[in-house]
Amino acid sequence: MAGPLTLLMDNGSLEPAAALALRALAVKLGERIGVPVEPVSLLHSSAVPAEKLHGTPAEILEPALERRLAAGQNEFLVVPLFFGPSGALTEYLPARLAHLRSRHPELRFKIADPLFQSGDDRLARILADQVRAAGSPARRVALVDHGSPAQAVVAVRNRLAQQLGLLLGSDFTVTPSSMERRTGAIYDFCEPLLATLLRQPGWNSGHVTVAMQFLLPGRHARPGGDVATLCHEAGLASGGALRTKMSGLVGEHPLLVDILADRWKAALL
Repeated sequence: MAGPLTLLMDNGSLEPAAALALRALAVKLGERIGVPVEPVSLLHSSAVPAEKLHGTPAEILEPALERRLAAGQNEFLVVPLFFGPSGALTEYLPARLAHLRSRHPELRFKIADPLFQSGDDRLARILADQVRAAGSPARRVALVDHGSPAQAVVAVRNRLAQQLGLLLGSDFTVTPSSMERRTGAIYDFCEPLLATLLRQPGWNSGHVTVAMQFLLPGRHARPGGDVATLCHEAGLASGGALRTKMSGLVGEHPLLVDILADRWKAALL
């Protein structure tokens, strides 16, 4: 079969909404670049019951590649739906591909760059649009991501917070935060956690916009998910003095497809 098959790959989630959103984004990307794009997850998503996905099971990467290799497709281009170079991309994925190639030496594979690139402020522009669209009077913005043990990924979070502050203007205070971190002082670079930030003076009263550095509606980012629960609990802990409003997700913004298309084009070179 001629030419690489394009796969749009996220990390994976047990939330059906995440798998459905990935499928919709793959369709939009395929329309933009003019070739079919198939959605896959690195892990997890195949455990979602098919009846929660309109009867079509979600696929994870290795079985998806095995199936297509058996059908004669041996060249693939993966567009990762990741903000930065997480261990999933730099360690786990190469190891699994090496294992797969040991059984399928005909496998050829290209991986596009993750979403964030130095000198490209489009992710921050998406975040700024979503903050403005939230309609909150807040001039304090807590940018929140999932959290990562990789310093390079946390550096992306921090750089996006800087860019977002510049785009919103000097009237705004933007602070980066995460939902999770590993224990131990070696991971202190992940601080602050959002739960900690929203209980600090200056952040535990008045209006705060929570800028969602999430792509798809998974466990943290879905309606009623962990971020929403945490914000509600922080408001209760403040005695009602704190009022938070969450922005929309990055994956809901049309500019994300432009970024993905550019990463795809660069990987073809």
